[in-house]
Amino acid sequence: MFIEPHIVKFKAKNEPTGWIEVICGSMFSGKTEELIRRMNRALIARQKVEIFKPAVDTRYHQTEVVSHNENSIRSTPVQFANDILLLAGNSDVVGIDEAQFFDQEIVSVTRKLANKGKRVIVAGLDMDFKGEPFGAMPALMSIAEFVTKVHAICMKCGGVASYSHRLLNSDEKVMLGERETYEARCRNCFYQDYQKEK
Repeated sequence: MFIEPHIVKFKAKNEPTGWIEVICGSMFSGKTEELIRRMNRALIARQKVEIFKPAVDTRYHQTEVVSHNENSIRSTPVQFANDILLLAGNSDVVGIDEAQFFDQEIVSVTRKLANKGKRVIVAGLDMDFKGEPFGAMPALMSIAEFVTKVHAICMKCGGVASYSHRLLNSDEKVMLGERETYEARCRNCFYQDYQKEK
């Protein structure tokens, strides 16, 4: 079960209070599903919501954020992190999916949005296919008030999985794919296979 952070808003002199939430984990761990759930709850509460995703991510849909089990929510694809600042407008809640694909500027963008009083919810892979920290995710986790690490089930042994094992032989850092390209792995299974392939 995923639990949203318990947040009490303290305001001094009517100043806006914002914050950053990061949802991270491996492929197939439910990151996007959790992002969609939190955004839908904000919509139910009649909050103004804007959701963004990198334009490069067209796996399921050109414009919508779609989870692996096909839940979806309207979003705006953007080329660069700074575009989010221009398009967030007067929203109360800003969602960002697949944050690892954005440039490092995403860190300052999320900080600026939170400093303007917005709730910023960011989802992304915390590690790449080599088990190394991915893109700006470590920095985002550092500046966030709340970090939720979700886990998948190891597709090899059934254990708790936090790694994304690439099935194709390629050293490209960014390779979009689904079940035919990646499997979730536990630490032991990931490193056993990774050492064999090296």
